[in-house]
This record gives sequence, C-alpha cells and structure tokens, in this order.
Amino acid sequence: MDPRSEVVLRQQQYLAIKILLITPPADELAQQLAHKHQVSVWTWNFADHQYFQHQSIQSDFAVTFPDQIPDQVIIFVPKSKELLSYLLHVVVSHLPAGQHIFLVGEKKGGVERASKQLQSYGKTVKLDSARHCQLWQTTIETTEQLKPLEQWLKHYSVKNENIQLEIYALPGVFSQNHLDIGTAVLLPYLNQIKLGKIADFGCGAGVISAYLAQLSPHNEIHALDIDAFALRSTEFTFQRNGLASERLHLHAVTGIQDAPKALDVIVSNPPFHQGIHTDYSASEGLCKTAKQHLNTSGELWIVANRFLNYPLLIEQTFGQCQVKTDQQGFKILYAKAT
Repeated sequence: MDPRSEVVLRQQQYLAIKILLITPPADELAQQLAHKHQVSVWTWNFADHQYFQHQSIQSDFAVTFPDQIPDQVIIFVPKSKELLSYLLHVVVSHLPAGQHIFLVGEKKGGVERASKQLQSYGKTVKLDSARHCQLWQTTIETTEQLKPLEQWLKHYSVKNENIQLEIYALPGVFSQNHLDIGTAVLLPYLNQIKLGKIADFGCGAGVISAYLAQLSPHNEIHALDIDAFALRSTEFTFQRNGLASERLHLHAVTGIQDAPKALDVIVSNPPFHQGIHTDYSASEGLCKTAKQHLNTSGELWIVANRFLNYPLLIEQTFGQCQVKTDQQGFKILYAKAT
C-alpha cells in the first residue's frame, strides 16, 4: 500500500461517513475505508479511474467536482501548486463552513508547502507524520463562490513559419506556461509529416494537435492522454484558435494500446512522469508497439531526451530509426512502417 494511504488509515477516527478521495493512488485504501464509510473518488488519471471502477468504487474521471457532495474530502497533494489551488477553491466552493479538508502527501512531494496553501481556508493542524508523509486537517472557515473553469486557463503564443497558435492550458497540465523545449525542437519538422489520420500521444495542452490541424485541413486529429485536464485543455486550444471541433477526437487512454488502429501517423512528445516520480513505461510501450496501430507506410515521430535509448527500441520493431535532428538535449526520431 502507498505510504500516504497508510498514514490516512492511521487516523481513520477523524473521518466522517461520506468521504471523497481526490486523486488517490490506485491501492487498497478506498476498499479498506469502505468497510466503515461511503467512499468515492475524483481522479483525472484514466488508469486510476479504471482501477477504481474495477474495484466497484464510485469514481469520477473529470476536471470538475463530482455531483454527489461528500461530508469531507481527502486531497492527495498533486505535483502542481496551481492545481492544488484549483482543487482547494473547488472544494471550499462546494463544502460548507465547519467541514474538514484533509491533505496528505510525501515530504519530498511538497506536502509542507501545500499545507501553507491550506491554511488560508481555516484552522489547520498536522495530524500525523510517518513513512516520510504528513497528514494535515483544516476546518473550513472561508468558503468561496465557484469560478468558471475558463478562469483557470493560462495561455501563450506559439509561432513557427506561417503558423501561429494560442495555447490554452489548465492547472497541472505539462508545460502550462510556456512551450517546452522538446516540442519547440519538433515543430519545424511537422510539415514533413504524412497527411491523414494522426494520433498525438500525450497531447498535453494540444500544441502538436492544433499545429497539425492548422497545417492542413486534410488532417484528422486524435488527441490521446491519460489526464482529463490535458484533454480538456486540448479542446480549449482548438476552440480558441477557431479549429473545427469535428476534426478533433479526444481519447482518454492508459497507454498506446488504447489508441485507434489504421493510423497514418503517430506523433508524440511522450510523457515520462507520474506525479513526482519518473516513469518511462508509456513512452517505451509507444516505441515497442506503435507499429500495430499504423497503416502500411504509416509514420512514427517521437521527441526523445538525448540520453534515452529509444532508437534501439524503435529499430527492434520497425527495422530502422532515423534521427532527424539532435539539438538542445533532444532528438527527433522517425520510423516508417513497412
């Protein structure tokens, strides 16, 4: 069991009947709490959402607060400070004064910093510190009026050759405030990509998806991500740039295995973090199995950190891998299905 969950169980006596777990780890906590409590989950991680559904735990995969209002919430501290600000605002917009918010996280994950954000909403106390984790409790004294989701968007401009876009991103989405270096290295090569049915694996705020949609009206874009905030951000990016919604197909996925078949192109600046932890499984799976989702002569384009051994993985499947460029610590890798 995740150590954060163990700390929650140590202080179970503080919990009310109806509890909402906000982005908890996929472990046995919800099931154990369900013996004495009515437990539900709010998560924006599609893999975790599927896990809880399989465990018969009520789970909402969404960017907004669930319809069923709990007595208390337990927030598992996210990596993003901005995302925690959004979560706290949404919680105190739905729960009345006097109710409790619990905050649990790893010390290396910034739980002490996060507890300071909690303090602005009421009296806050540390209930426990164990297993390199902390559990905090706030009694709500300050409630707020719910702000529209759009007010949490940040945006920035992307320009390359004749294409200019405004990118819109919600809290917690990769590279929310600026274009990341890897994608910047990729953009000049996107006009070489085959036209047609294209999947953007790990779409984030929709930079690559929107760029390819603007590049040609013949491109049909399938935006894939595990994160509901990323998928909603991509949707905002398309809307705000006047790109036709019927050309965008959003897919919540756990990995490339959930991608559509018969694609002309898969392009990706693949994710390699799960929360605060490094995780290369999704990007390695992409290298190994992307060909199964491509048409004959379909293309794979990947941004990769220079130190990663992705060319070898791609060669083992495609029989070849071309390095289009190597700059600023990133390689653009290309392979063609045969």
